[in-house]
Amino acid sequence: MKYISVLFFIFIVVIIVLADNGRLPHFITAIYDFPNGDKLGHFILYGLLDFFITLAFLSSHLSTPRGWATLSIGLILALLIGLEEYSQKYYPTRTFDLIDLSASYLGLLVGGWAAYKIKRP
Repeated sequence: MKYISVLFFIFIVVIIVLADNGRLPHFITAIYDFPNGDKLGHFILYGLLDFFITLAFLSSHLSTPRGWATLSIGLILALLIGLEEYSQKYYPTRTFDLIDLSASYLGLLVGGWAAYKIKRP
């Protein structure tokens, strides 16, 4: 699960860098080329990221309280995602959007909750 988490994190960073430079491949933009498709993309991508990272952490740090770990990971990701969304104000190819940010945060809540429920003590 650790490797999946790292690879998925790298995948998201690559997507962000490509989007910041206006170089997203068409096959990626076509996936969410419908009304509010980008919101769904935010929800799914960040939800999966939180799910993978939280599950990997809970599997390898058995002595850490599950609730504390899940919350901490979610808050760290929320901060990073918020900074990334805000940084879009400075790229001509990107648009800062509070609804995108809300969809990302909702994905974090669902992904973290799912990992918390799956990884029972």
